[in-house]
Amino acid sequence: MICRDQLVAACDHQLRAAQFKDFTVNGLQVSGSEQVKRVMTGVTACQALLDEAVAWQADMVLVHHGYFWKNEPVAITGMKQKRIKTLLDNNISLLAYHLPLDAHAEMGNNAELARRLGWKVEGCLDGELGEGLLWSGRLAQPLSVKALGEQIAHTLQRQPLIIEAPQVGGYRAHRVVYRRRARHDYCCL
Repeated sequence: MICRDQLVAACDHQLRAAQFKDFTVNGLQVSGSEQVKRVMTGVTACQALLDEAVAWQADMVLVHHGYFWKNEPVAITGMKQKRIKTLLDNNISLLAYHLPLDAHAEMGNNAELARRLGWKVEGCLDGELGEGLLWSGRLAQPLSVKALGEQIAHTLQRQPLIIEAPQVGGYRAHRVVYRRRARHDYCCL
């Protein structure tokens, strides 16, 4: 068992949450039990995940996509009200990290994409939202754009959208610049 606030502080520190200009609140979004025995993780704090957390008797849910996004209506009604009520009624904390989980060098989405595709990370480009969101790397071997698309599709089990300039038809990629996100991956050769 660990104190909720200690766990939140450790996650905030490890993920460098304060260093990002995000579109949402990173860190503790809904406060529940002060003591944490069980943490459920997921991508999005949807109702199905929260129902599983209740059934599993979780004290905390840690997700990539939480609540309270910029330009989102602030009223807590409908679907948002039901989700927050589930958390409050069951004394479950909601901890969410968006850009910090995209960028983290070991646990982040970019790092995992590079590992799964066998890319050698060469560096990160800093942007206005925070460092580590746009990575560059070298492919294990040069690939045509088509072959790279097939590798991504096979590894991630989803079809990438490839926009190829006509003049690079026979181009073989050696390097990539990429950003891994939950619904969209960006990859430039």
